[in-house]
Amino acid sequence: RSAGVLVEVFSHWRCCGASFTLRALIRSMADGRPRNCLCCRTAGMSTPNPSRGLRGLVTAVSTTPALGWTFVYFFCLLSGYYVLRPVREAMGAAADVAMVFPPSMIAWFAGIGMPLDKYILQILFTCTFVIMLLLQPVYGWLVSRYPRRVFLPLVYGFFIGTLLLFHGLFDSQVAGRGMAFFLWLTVFNLFAVAVFWSFMADIYSNVQAKAYYGYIGAAGTLGAFLGPVITRTLVETVGIANLMLISAALLSVCVLCIVKLRPHAVAREQRQQLASGEVPMGGEVWAGLKLIAREPLLRWLAVLMLFAVGVGTLLYNEQAAIVRAYYPDPAKATAFYANIDLAVNTLTLIVQLLITRALLSRFGIGPALLIPGFGIIVGFSILAASPLPIIVAIVQVITRSSEFSLGKPARETIYTRVGREWRYKSGAAIDTVVYRGGDLTFVWLHKLVAIAGSSAVFGLGVLVASGMTCAAWRVMGEEKKLAAERSED
Repeated sequence: RSAGVLVEVFSHWRCCGASFTLRALIRSMADGRPRNCLCCRTAGMSTPNPSRGLRGLVTAVSTTPALGWTFVYFFCLLSGYYVLRPVREAMGAAADVAMVFPPSMIAWFAGIGMPLDKYILQILFTCTFVIMLLLQPVYGWLVSRYPRRVFLPLVYGFFIGTLLLFHGLFDSQVAGRGMAFFLWLTVFNLFAVAVFWSFMADIYSNVQAKAYYGYIGAAGTLGAFLGPVITRTLVETVGIANLMLISAALLSVCVLCIVKLRPHAVAREQRQQLASGEVPMGGEVWAGLKLIAREPLLRWLAVLMLFAVGVGTLLYNEQAAIVRAYYPDPAKATAFYANIDLAVNTLTLIVQLLITRALLSRFGIGPALLIPGFGIIVGFSILAASPLPIIVAIVQVITRSSEFSLGKPARETIYTRVGREWRYKSGAAIDTVVYRGGDLTFVWLHKLVAIAGSSAVFGLGVLVASGMTCAAWRVMGEEKKLAAERSED
């Protein structure tokens, strides 16, 4: 009997690591049975099976009912976004400013001697950051005042309504629609995805997150595959306006998934005696930013996000310049960006299905945070020596896919071990205000450095990627302190 107990205890130790302590081992031997570890008490969900790949995916879905609806949720969310992303990219890379900005704005900038065609991305990113900063207290008020069952559908309902509005704007060829859509889609992407991952941290434990977030990300990647396919297939026949209706339909499915998943979040909170999301969270509207300033872990997560956005923005601007030169037609530029997205999503899916779960479950967040940084340093070093267009495209694919398949899941597992204000307020602030603050900083920095040529831009990118790697190291150190300092809420 003791041998059997030891085998079971060892399996729990492999699953939960430090959370299954020596004291639990001694008690298990005394009782003749293993004590349940933290993950085995989670919301009626079983301990993640160590199987990998597709076999592990099938096992996970069969033992964890919430996963099915989670997959559908993230699939539809990213599919709806990626239907529209190529349209946004084409607007940002447009050679004709009249397609992007309203006539009054073009005339005003021309009057002060600042041609908008030279500053399209800089102006768009500056406006985006201002909007994010203004929306932060609004979002903070929403999550503080209303329970989860109200504010989650409300967020997605708002985006569905505005998509219907944009259908009318594009169908009527309203001037300035390009700028409005670029800003809106950027806000949608960050807020909708941030809300999704915050909700996931209500449903899954940390151990489950490490085991399942790779698979959840893969479901989203499949949706990201479908989005560009829809766009590339239909954009030249049905037009951009009707793509808005397709995206709105996909977001409507997301609302249904929220309704179906809410009982699973409630069950976990009740069984683990966590703070309930069925009552208003309370707190200050600026609590997210204040927590970032006060808590070391959140500060380093913000720094990591800033530098990660920095390398992406530098690369994005170089890519936009190439597209502007080679694809002046909006439809062709949209198709080009759709092909880039398909390449990114292919590599992301492979890593998510075959590597992410094993890496997070066996080694924790460390390798998943460090590998993207080292990869970007190598890629930017090659570009600094030889900034060829094809290499820019390859590094773009590697940079984005490593973030989606490794960096993002690793960071999101941290939020399963902290309170709801950290998840919904600080996490959202990092993913929106800090993210777009990085965009704003580096889009203007790129404008200055680009005067010296592409090699100088990519040389700067090497320094930024080095800072990103250092920040990842500090996040790893602070995350290790978290288990001793904080419970799951």
